Amino acid sequence: MKRLLCSLVFLFSAAAPALTQTPGGTLAKIRDVGEIRLGHRDVSVPFSYLDDSQKPVGFAMDLCARIVDAVKGELKLPSLQTKLQPIQLSTQIPLIQNGTIDIVCGPATNTLERQKVVAFSNTIFVSSIRAVVRKDGPIKTFEDLNDKSVALTTGSTSIALLLARAQDRNFAVKQVLSPDHGASFLALTTGRSDAFVMDDILLAGLIANSQAPADWRIIDDSLRTEPYGLIIRKDDPEFKAVVDKTLVAMMKNGQFAEVYAKWFTKPIPPKNVNLNFPMPAPLKDAVANPNDRGV
Repeated sequence: MKRLLCSLVFLFSAAAPALTQTPGGTLAKIRDVGEIRLGHRDVSVPFSYLDDSQKPVGFAMDLCARIVDAVKGELKLPSLQTKLQPIQLSTQIPLIQNGTIDIVCGPATNTLERQKVVAFSNTIFVSSIRAVVRKDGPIKTFEDLNDKSVALTTGSTSIALLLARAQDRNFAVKQVLSPDHGASFLALTTGRSDAFVMDDILLAGLIANSQAPADWRIIDDSLRTEPYGLIIRKDDPEFKAVVDKTLVAMMKNGQFAEVYAKWFTKPIPPKNVNLNFPMPAPLKDAVANPNDRGV
């Protein structure tokens, strides 16, 4: 009996490593359905948006393409299909949670509150929350927005940050909510709001692609500096390891800097405008020291 028990223990011990190597969570789902599902945005220049042929392109899309290649290698499925799913800021987390998409390929602020329900990749960008206003207008700080209409995108972190500043500094704003950044910027350009509060790089992209870029400016005042990460499902260490390993490799071998330059310091589609947005110091630090810290 003792010999039998020892034999069984040996067999289970030998089998354990093989079991732990079997992909689980998102990787198992991708393997079983034969496709990886990417969530993309329509107007988040230069991270994730549609070009002239309505194809999703951008910085985050390029990073996700490298991750897809890594997943193909991890699962040994070179013919793995990619499904693209349009998303909005307000739907990206629910679609991750219910399994409709496997990763959000777009700008998403990594916050401690969001970390309660989803996970984030290592930081891929660092932005500041600012406001775009008319160039010839008097608005220079957020306090100057007192009693004015402010465009905000539903689901964005900008809303709570602006309201917190307003409460702290004793001023009030009139919220003009829109479902996406394009609609929020339209509210500003059509005179329905006096400012649009959002991440500075997204504002720069909207201005560069507008009909009259010279009419607009981004104020220097900032509500907060925010790290971006690619959203993935919570409690899925295997998939997160593949995602982060891919990004870290790109950061170490210079490919990340090359992809960044392609979208932030060179002409980009559809109008071949150049955002002229060199890599900010906080992002350089995140590239040198990869991490997934939220705010």
